[in-house]
Amino acid sequence: MTTPQVPPQEVALLRLVAQRVAGPPFPDAAAAVRGLLAVQGQDWPGALTSVALRTADRSRAGVEAALADGSVVRSWPMRGTLHLTPAEDLPWMLDLLGARALAGAAKRRAVVGLTEADLERSRETAVAALSGGRRLGRRELLATLADGGCDVAGQKGYHTLWYLAQTGTLVLGPPEGTDQAFVLLDEWIRRPRQLAGEEALAELALRFFTGHGPATVADLVRWAGTTVRDARAGLALVRDRLAAVDVGGTEMLMDPETPDRLAGCRAEAAGLHLLPGFDEIVLGYADRSCTVPAEHADRIVPGGNGVFRPTVVTGGCAVGTWRWTGTGARRTVTVEPFTTLPDGVAEQVSARAAALP
Repeated sequence: MTTPQVPPQEVALLRLVAQRVAGPPFPDAAAAVRGLLAVQGQDWPGALTSVALRTADRSRAGVEAALADGSVVRSWPMRGTLHLTPAEDLPWMLDLLGARALAGAAKRRAVVGLTEADLERSRETAVAALSGGRRLGRRELLATLADGGCDVAGQKGYHTLWYLAQTGTLVLGPPEGTDQAFVLLDEWIRRPRQLAGEEALAELALRFFTGHGPATVADLVRWAGTTVRDARAGLALVRDRLAAVDVGGTEMLMDPETPDRLAGCRAEAAGLHLLPGFDEIVLGYADRSCTVPAEHADRIVPGGNGVFRPTVVTGGCAVGTWRWTGTGARRTVTVEPFTTLPDGVAEQVSARAAALP
């Protein structure tokens, strides 16, 4: 059978539908995070909005409720970077993907002056402080570690909490003011899925391509921080459950149902979308050129500083960035177009911004 050929713009629209930015939304926040497996979580307000945009009630309160009831958690499962994940999937993701992140951070821990003995002492202190269902915000937990004789001054504090989460002791769970409280992973995640080896690789590949496709093996490698060998091994086990398209000679894979979903909502997918910074539509791929024109990539991440600006997307393509200016009743949305906005877009921006979760 000949692989269908599709242009890059079609890929961009298919991705919007696969991720449920357009078309039928996920019923709730837990389902949205489960559908994508992991959602970028560096920017807390932006992460709440990204998930809410994909749900039926478009409510940030619904996302916070999923974090409060433990169905969604926040940790560093991939690339040493914060993500929201389904609670039941986090343990196997840490087991599968954590070793590479830990190896990469070893030199940094040495630079800031943390030893294995320091980290294990912090683990013992944290477990004692949180056992029995207790929860502590970041500042409170760091103060508790310091009171227990652990050196968490400066960057040592961040690296200690990161390491304890990366190695499966801590997880960010229930909302705590404008952030989240730390809890013990083993107490908070009551029904972890038991996946390992080939089964875990297969699950990773299937969930990525169905939630983010059309995408390539290189996209999976970049997104998960895994190896090409492992990505291909996982794909081989689930390839018969995916559909392929040819994009300029490159094979991309996706959920077989995605084209039909796009057919039912093409006008919506091609319409105007205001996305938060760090949204998966931009961050979920190694090659972002289907959505972000290469010549304008630096406008989204000025100076390559790792901070991704919110984007204005229409026709599946990013055409500018946006931000809020002012506060309260005087708050307005400001757009910085890459060139000239397409006809009719500027007139829709304020209403779309006001409707954001």
